[in-house]
Amino acid sequence: MKLRPLLLLAAAFPLAAHAWWNDAWSERRVLVVDTSATGVETASTVSGATVPVRLHSGNFDFLAASKDGSDIRFVAADDKTPLKFHIERFDGVNELAVAWVQLPQIAVKTAGQKVFVYFGNAAAPAELTPAAASYDASTSAVFHFREGDDRPLDSSANANHAIAPLAVEKAGLLGSSARLEGATLVLAPSPSLQLTSNGSFSFAAWVRLNDSGPNATIYRQGPLALTLEGGTLSLSGAGKQAISGGNLLPNVWQHVALTVGAGQATLYLNGARVGGGEAVLPDTQSEVRIGDGLVGLIDEVQLASVARSADWIRIAASAQGAETKLLSLTTDDEAAGDGGSSSYLGILVGNLTVDAWIVIAILMVMFAVAVAVMIGKARLVIATDKDNRSFLQRFRHASEDILDLEKGAAHPNSSLYRLYQAGTREIQRRTNAAGEVNLSAASINAIKAAVDADLVRETHKLNAQMVLLTIAISGGPFLGLLGTVVGVMITFAAIAAAGDVNVNAIAPGIAAALLATVAGLSVAIPALFGYNYLASRIKNISADMQIFVDEFITRVAESYSR
Repeated sequence: MKLRPLLLLAAAFPLAAHAWWNDAWSERRVLVVDTSATGVETASTVSGATVPVRLHSGNFDFLAASKDGSDIRFVAADDKTPLKFHIERFDGVNELAVAWVQLPQIAVKTAGQKVFVYFGNAAAPAELTPAAASYDASTSAVFHFREGDDRPLDSSANANHAIAPLAVEKAGLLGSSARLEGATLVLAPSPSLQLTSNGSFSFAAWVRLNDSGPNATIYRQGPLALTLEGGTLSLSGAGKQAISGGNLLPNVWQHVALTVGAGQATLYLNGARVGGGEAVLPDTQSEVRIGDGLVGLIDEVQLASVARSADWIRIAASAQGAETKLLSLTTDDEAAGDGGSSSYLGILVGNLTVDAWIVIAILMVMFAVAVAVMIGKARLVIATDKDNRSFLQRFRHASEDILDLEKGAAHPNSSLYRLYQAGTREIQRRTNAAGEVNLSAASINAIKAAVDADLVRETHKLNAQMVLLTIAISGGPFLGLLGTVVGVMITFAAIAAAGDVNVNAIAPGIAAALLATVAGLSVAIPALFGYNYLASRIKNISADMQIFVDEFITRVAESYSR
């Protein structure tokens, strides 16, 4: 009876150690949020922020997920609570995706905050939660500018869709972006966009200008206007004096934000405060115009009926930007800090592209061939050298007729013995009926020519298949380099398309691509050592054969010439 509680307790430990939100999902990744000094340091807790999660071949296995990403789920750090999210883009062919996840709470100055990403369940039903559920109740409008929409659609619950269509640029900040060239994002008046003097307001957008010189309007609603004057942000219509600060640069994505509330207005650029002052919102319910006069791209426009905190703006700018230190998607082992070599190797193998696998497969075949050649040739030269020494000792110490050496021990692996046999065959052809050998100078020259011909054939036999080692030596590194270059190109192309260029996104793909070069060198280096060893042994055997031919012909001339 006393053993039963112990058995139950022992059985519970594996369950706790291998906790899994749902066993029907076979794959999991960990989204790590870092608000410490190494990430994006915050001064206060941020609740209900919606952040983008970029998925690409460097951090996500698209082959294991459903073709449309319908099996993806986001679960809180307790590994029990599903989080609200929506997928803006999922391209399984090009292995690129963007999902927006609402984080219930982002703690202050804390590294290693986790969100689990589950996938790998072909039977999972599509997530039916609308995109609007991914945003808090204070969000007035959100525009992702998705490709294929006839006009920009509001992803919030307020349906503040654009009045007129806008051209969409496929390669934007997060997927596609809107192109502003003589066009404007116009929103009709609505209660959710209404401004009141005792209310609050926030505006944020990513802007990439073709030219920062001309004046333009980034945001306007009634008298409230956030304009660009000579490249400098300026807020008017919310106080006695205009508030300005922050310079926008051309051809660079920059995050612009404005908050008004509690009698204060603040301008932000790339998450940092660049201007502020006393301000009060006007009472207006008029249309909203975004991008009047701007020439360039705009993305991720967000409006809110509250004044977002400085930490909220900082987190939004970092999470949505291309080089984020706030978010990283990794495996369970990496998130746990497992630095074992096996996990590193698993990362490399898991991120190999198809072309790298093809190159590595070819290199594996080359390595197998090179090893087989080296083993075969090593056995041949060792056996040949051993029998050559044995026969040469008999030949040089023979006191009887040199033609009688065949009557002794055989030397099956000796190239010298085979040359000797070639010479004795030629001599026997010139033996008369009485068994006497009397060779002329011409006969001796003919015998030497026949033995020299066999020497050439023996040399060819020793050098046979050595060319395969030279191919491995010279071709292995080049094949590996080809795999690396193509792998790096694919990695950078995928990262550029995904808009995620932080080190955690780049490193796995680059490291995996370099594995092809390592494979090429792993083939070439052993082949180089083996080739040099065998070439030196073959060179010595060839020299011994040439010396032996000269000795043999000399002794024949001394013994049997006229």
